[in-house]
Amino acid sequence: MNARDPRLPIAGVERSLAERVDSIDWPRVEPELDADGAAVVPRLLEPDDCAALASLYDDDARFRSRVVMARHGFGRGEYRYFARPLPDTVALLREAFYPRLVAIANRWQAALGSDVRYPATHADFIARCHAAGQRRPTPLLLRYGPGDYNCLHQDLYGDVVFPLQVVVLLSAPGRDFDGGEFVMTEQRPRMQSRPMVLPLKQGDAAVIAVSQRPVQGTRGSYRVNLRHGVSRVRAGSRHTLGIVFHDAA
Repeated sequence: MNARDPRLPIAGVERSLAERVDSIDWPRVEPELDADGAAVVPRLLEPDDCAALASLYDDDARFRSRVVMARHGFGRGEYRYFARPLPDTVALLREAFYPRLVAIANRWQAALGSDVRYPATHADFIARCHAAGQRRPTPLLLRYGPGDYNCLHQDLYGDVVFPLQVVVLLSAPGRDFDGGEFVMTEQRPRMQSRPMVLPLKQGDAAVIAVSQRPVQGTRGSYRVNLRHGVSRVRAGSRHTLGIVFHDAA
């Protein structure tokens, strides 16, 4: 279900990416996710990895669809959803992150009073998506040029949703582009929205809530809504990899 490109050797790549994900400071990341719905992971990918992924953008055979944001009121810029087989790096990151995030996801579901629980492996979760009619892969590449931006949004593609996702900045701020900050807002009941700016460098990842997370209140947990986007790019070109764990209807 997460078929990889059969033309590429993966043994060394798989070991390397799995080790990088395992070496993340998870005792720091988990409480940051609980507190803010977001956590930055420095240097998940090396510059060569970033350049290789960004270079795929113009390879039509790699993608199932292209979205020009201005046509839909999503902002300015564009993005493309990968087709299967996913590039090795994308498929392996999806598989490596999921087991690390599933315990957090299930704990959040319990705190929110939901009966939904997520299976231990990403393959089993994708099987759940497909059984619900969500069969289209959702990992994507985004490209922004001068004046482009991404409106605040949530990456929901059907009824089956995994509550966490990963965003990786593939371009170098200050060299490849200026502006284009990754931003989030959090809306708590009867309160004004809280803004957040996540300072990302090339190769850094942001683990973020897709749409909701629990917050502990005086009378138990309640849910808050989160959205994410990108501020206006002032100059240059900005590429981003998005890893969403659920498939789309």
